[in-house]
Amino acid sequence: MPRATRRRIGPTAGSALLLVLAGLLLLAVLLSLAAGSRQIAPSVVVDALLHGGGSDDAQVIWSLRVPRTLIGVMAGVALAVAGTVMQGITRNPIAEPGILGVSQGASVGVVCAIAFLGVHSLNGYVWFAFAGAGIAAVAVYVIASGGRGGASPVKLALAGTAMNALLASVVSGIATTDARALDEFRFWHVGSLSGRSAEIAGQTWPFLLAGLLLVAAMARGLDALALGEDVAKGLGHNVPLLRILGGLGATVLTGVAVAAAGPIAFTGLAVPHIARALVGADHRWVLPAAALLGPVMLLVADVLGRVVFPPSEVPVAVMTALLGVPFLIALVRRKAVVAA
Repeated sequence: MPRATRRRIGPTAGSALLLVLAGLLLLAVLLSLAAGSRQIAPSVVVDALLHGGGSDDAQVIWSLRVPRTLIGVMAGVALAVAGTVMQGITRNPIAEPGILGVSQGASVGVVCAIAFLGVHSLNGYVWFAFAGAGIAAVAVYVIASGGRGGASPVKLALAGTAMNALLASVVSGIATTDARALDEFRFWHVGSLSGRSAEIAGQTWPFLLAGLLLVAAMARGLDALALGEDVAKGLGHNVPLLRILGGLGATVLTGVAVAAAGPIAFTGLAVPHIARALVGADHRWVLPAAALLGPVMLLVADVLGRVVFPPSEVPVAVMTALLGVPFLIALVRRKAVVAA
């Protein structure tokens, strides 16, 4: 096993590092509120947040950038933590939130809502995205549970890959036979923080909290799974239950992110590896580090997408890939990318 998987960080160093990451998150939030096609001074941003006001800058901040930033923080936390859990329960270093068909399931829910149910707003898509994500995850687990050995990591990955292919075909079939559905679905499917309202955050935050609580309850179980199923059983853990709870938590978290912002790839794959490179393999540190790094990556990517080709915007899903690939390549070359 690579040395990075055995490294443990002390409480003092871990706490200090989390404080640094929290500071980076605060800076990323401030940057997200200040930067864009209309540049606003940080002092004006702080004054608008503390005192409100009726100036044009304050209106832009509260009506457009605060909801956008809030959705970015929520989606970043959800994707990063979900990716960490998926890599832990499958012991697969390239696992990411879409491995159980969750993202494609959400896409099926949205495209069906547009094509067959007459839903034409982001606020309306949320619930159908959640429903599709949940149904897809359950179907993958049921398929993987059949036969000998139950829902092993390999069977989960294979079932998830097959389900992703099936659901992608369903999405393509519906979208390409309905021009209006294709136009609306393309806007959601590109993965963006633009145009999101505070109402979406209000609809999804309870699910984000529930997913985080599920994951926090099984952090020690993820450490045991990293040592192997037999060792985890010897330490008194119920491995099938750990996988069910982990899969449920990751599904809920991925559903939050996909429902609110559309499919955003790579954040859930890259951030857990970056977190482990910083804090070691102990999930009591990896999970909070990933939860802080995820929104930093997403907000910085969103800001760059807003300013690189003004007045047009590059969707955040495109920017996360452009930013994340160099980090992951660097970690691979240093042999620091490891399974949980």
